[in-house]
Amino acid sequence: MYAIIKQGGRQYRAEVGSHLDVDKLPHEVDQSFTISDVLLIGDDNKTIIGQPLVEGASVKVTVVEQFRGEKIKVYHYRQRTNYRKTQGHRQYYTRIRIDAINV
Repeated sequence: MYAIIKQGGRQYRAEVGSHLDVDKLPHEVDQSFTISDVLLIGDDNKTIIGQPLVEGASVKVTVVEQFRGEKIKVYHYRQRTNYRKTQGHRQYYTRIRIDAINV
């Protein structure tokens, strides 16, 4: 069984026991919470598609860790004007574990 969930403006495929890296959430490590924005639930036999959300469906997750991603370098350059600028960015992420999918 799997579910398509919406978290932080993005959509993720969630299966029980898998880990997802989502944008930073305001929860502590080992804290459990539920995500109620379930767009689709699929199984071998049938698929339930929400309009836009599946009624009464939720996904129970646990926060595994809070971390930062790899550094991304942004380089701005303009030709013949001696303009060069380098910036770096590291995004904050939360790794969550999918515990249960409730229909």
